[in-house]
Amino acid sequence: MGITGKVNRFREAGEQANVNNVDRFGEPAKSLFTTSKVFTLHHHIDITDDAENVLYQANTKFPSLHDKTDITDAQGNPVAHIEKKLFTLHERHFVTMADGKKFEVSNELFHIIKDITNLEGLGWQLRGNILGLNFELYDENGGVIAVIAQKLISIHDKYCIDIYQPVYEKEVVAILITLQHIIKDRENAQAASSGSSSSSSS
Repeated sequence: MGITGKVNRFREAGEQANVNNVDRFGEPAKSLFTTSKVFTLHHHIDITDDAENVLYQANTKFPSLHDKTDITDAQGNPVAHIEKKLFTLHERHFVTMADGKKFEVSNELFHIIKDITNLEGLGWQLRGNILGLNFELYDENGGVIAVIAQKLISIHDKYCIDIYQPVYEKEVVAILITLQHIIKDRENAQAASSGSSSSSSS
């Protein structure tokens, strides 16, 4: 197993579950994979299974001040709606599931290398490692719900999700999509900051 397998737990569809995840949590009940379609007017993400069948789709309205995203299943049925809260110290996203369940996700975990983010309304915690691009989702009792990993270098923003509590599959998908938006927002902010720094120094 190379450095990527030790540090970054991403794998492609059809490959075996990451050895670190299996050692710590056992074989996942189910695994999902995402690919973002770039160069489209509407930000679109496909969520697929091991056989690359599309199970869910996420579409973001563009332009949208509140970064409004709708997630549907393969039949087009609503799964979740996500909106960004503006003008707050820590960027927050509000998630409303199709069954009426609501919770919030904050990007406070990105202020340091490793931190814990509470998912308000669920009692869950998202524990992240931004260097390894690995994230673990735990329930209110400390049981692992899912492990999320992002591919280190990819033009299409690829993620894999090993799910250990499949009863929460739709919530996991909503959290994953929100996490992707948070990471992308941070990357864009860093790029803008670097650009402004370069122009001011030249």
